[in-house]
Amino acid sequence: MRSAQTQTATQEKVKPQVKVSPHSTQSKALEKASKDYEAVIGIETHVQLNTLTKAFCSCPYNYGSPPNTSVCPICMGLPGALPVLNLKVIESAVKVGLALNCKLSLNSKFDRKQYFYPDLPKGYQISQFDVPIATSGYIDLDLPLEFGGGHRKFGITRVHMEEDAGKLLHSEGGSYSQESTFLFMLTINIVPLLISYKRVNYILVDLNRAGVPLLEIVSEPDMRNGIEAAEYAAELQRLVRYLGVSNGNMQEGSLRCDVNISVRPIGQLQFGTKVEIKNLNSFSSVSRAIDYEISRQVLLHSQGQDKEIVQETRLWEEGAQKTVTMRKKEGLADYRYFPEPDLPGVFLTTDYVDGIRNSLPELPETKRRRYEMMGLSMQDVLFLANDMNVAEFFDTTITKGADVKLATNWIMGDIAAYMKNEKLTINEIKLTPQELAELIASIKDGTISGKIGKEILFELLAKGGTVKGLIEAKDLVQIVDPAEIEKWVEKVLSENPKQLEQYRGGKTKLQGYFAGQVMKLSKGKANPGLLNKILLEKLNAKS
Repeated sequence: MRSAQTQTATQEKVKPQVKVSPHSTQSKALEKASKDYEAVIGIETHVQLNTLTKAFCSCPYNYGSPPNTSVCPICMGLPGALPVLNLKVIESAVKVGLALNCKLSLNSKFDRKQYFYPDLPKGYQISQFDVPIATSGYIDLDLPLEFGGGHRKFGITRVHMEEDAGKLLHSEGGSYSQESTFLFMLTINIVPLLISYKRVNYILVDLNRAGVPLLEIVSEPDMRNGIEAAEYAAELQRLVRYLGVSNGNMQEGSLRCDVNISVRPIGQLQFGTKVEIKNLNSFSSVSRAIDYEISRQVLLHSQGQDKEIVQETRLWEEGAQKTVTMRKKEGLADYRYFPEPDLPGVFLTTDYVDGIRNSLPELPETKRRRYEMMGLSMQDVLFLANDMNVAEFFDTTITKGADVKLATNWIMGDIAAYMKNEKLTINEIKLTPQELAELIASIKDGTISGKIGKEILFELLAKGGTVKGLIEAKDLVQIVDPAEIEKWVEKVLSENPKQLEQYRGGKTKLQGYFAGQVMKLSKGKANPGLLNKILLEKLNAKS
């Protein structure tokens, strides 16, 4: 079971920020210096596409499969194996490019990015270099109210297609010992061999992920703090989920963010020394890592040690809540790109692009603006549009005639609480939009009370059924006969003379007590408005 709502950057539990220095004097100096500097942040995001097979072969990819069980000569890089492009990769890339308001390259190509690493069996990665499939776009988003709110637009430099590398598994504390085995595929015939390792200092290679299609989305350096960066990443996750091209699960590596950050004095146009941060596996870690790194660099600037800020890759350590050096970068890597000779160019027609454009669903930004036009608050808008399934449930409920604000309140309140407690998604509950609309209408026209409405709601959520069926089966129709309600009121007052005397002596808050007793007597079926009217008349009548 998955949680009911996709977490956005600000819905995740945010841990306390860690100070760069424990000394109060340095903290004060940092706080003062921070006003004189600004951060410049860009993000490279890798989105794993949910195609049935890999980018250039027919191997499936299923997260969590035993190591090296979804491989073939192509994704293993064996001699003589030739790639064949999965056309769904192009379709997904065009969808994302259009959704990010990019200019599409009707004629693009693949390139070889050459470097050596144990998880790259071919010795090169098939990617795109000088002619990516999409460039010069932007993404709109709304910041949550608790962080000041407001609208942001961040530029998109490029979107390009590429394949993923394999995965390295490091033995930790003897996790691959004498009793451990590791499945590895060898030879052209892909014969599985079980190899036992008798030492604990091995790095094992899993090639299941090798060749899985990726889209790399590169932002402009438009972000200035951790919250903006985290919300940018969360909006990308929403976008790819709305488009149906990826599940966007960070914990599975389906959405991976590498952050580039530098600090410069306010007013300076030239960028500072860029530092890359990796190992960011949640939106909250993106925010915290950036804020830590900003503090670290600002402190070095303020102490005149800015030359200690070098171009490097740093890792975010979740436990220590800090970034640490992974490797230094002397300069730009020379990947010796050249056109991929084993793949033809990618040529798109305007008809093909227009067909995909017309098939796009309503995207998060458009949905948020529509909800605003319906009179909903920004808090409501952000909640509903965050998860496309919740948004669809809401939209369907409205089309069935439900009041917009009442439907919002029910979904954001009792329904969301039930899903959270039961660890269900909105697609897994038994309640349908039709019955929610019927429930709202039954309360609004006085057929049942709000209290009984809640009781019916929880039964519908857990067991399903219909509102009308439950009302009839449990005899829950609201009583609106003044004479019958008056009898209950008189009975309650006659049985509570002491409280009645106290009320008439000035303790008017006791009205709630009397109303509760009448509701109890009527088994919750007395019309609340009529009950309170009759009760007040009786309470204030001269004895």
